[in-house]
Amino acid sequence: MDLRRLRYLHQPSPRKQRNRLRLPGRMTLAALLGAVLFSILSPGKAHAEFTVCNQTLDVVNLAVGQKIDNADQTDGWWTIGANQCVNVIREELTNRYIYLYATDVFGHAVLNGSTEMCIDRRRFSIRGIEECWQRGHIAARFVEVDTQEQVRWTYFLTGNSP
Repeated sequence: MDLRRLRYLHQPSPRKQRNRLRLPGRMTLAALLGAVLFSILSPGKAHAEFTVCNQTLDVVNLAVGQKIDNADQTDGWWTIGANQCVNVIREELTNRYIYLYATDVFGHAVLNGSTEMCIDRRRFSIRGIEECWQRGHIAARFVEVDTQEQVRWTYFLTGNSP
């Protein structure tokens, strides 16, 4: 059989060609997906962040403390489902220590540390960690996480976290 005829037999019908995804030039779908994946994972394009992954079977509410402009600040709440991750700090980490406090849906502490900082019942951003009660906030004990001066860090919240 003639090779030209064989190639013609394996080409899709004009109707099937119309339904195909049209990509620039001769780029294949695999090449396009590879390019997108490379751009996401490329070291030059990486997004620095602090991610918390909830590896428990419960939904947790999370508050985060860090130094911002040489002042202590706490922010909350992020709700993280069981076996889910959330980026709580999206910019490059500039602090070696990040502080975390987590509760279950009933408000009971699941992650309870030794560094006292301020929280509120509803969404909050609080500057300063002194005199929480006197300023109308709630004092909570945050866990100190040492990021070892990395620009990205993932913290895994497990059932036996400190």
